[in-house]
Amino acid sequence: MAKSKFLLGAIIGATAGIVAGILSAPKSGKETRADIKRKANELKADADRKVKDIRGKAEAKGDELMDQADELKSRVENAVEGAKDGFKKKPLGRK
Repeated sequence: MAKSKFLLGAIIGATAGIVAGILSAPKSGKETRADIKRKANELKADADRKVKDIRGKAEAKGDELMDQADELKSRVENAVEGAKDGFKKKPLGRK
């Protein structure tokens, strides 16, 4: 959670710095708008890459967890079946 807050703060800070730098540069309005548009497109592309990377990692982790859950389910089912078989073979009250 702290990493995501830090990352969000870093992105907002970088964006604010870029916008402040562009707006304070001695350029015409047309050039400034073009710079803002170009930088916004770069930031969007970077964010898209990061989202894609995070999504891929999350899907891989989800698949791994599903595999582990399936393995655990199988082990529990085998243990239950073994316990049932044990009760069937040994009558209650007899040793």
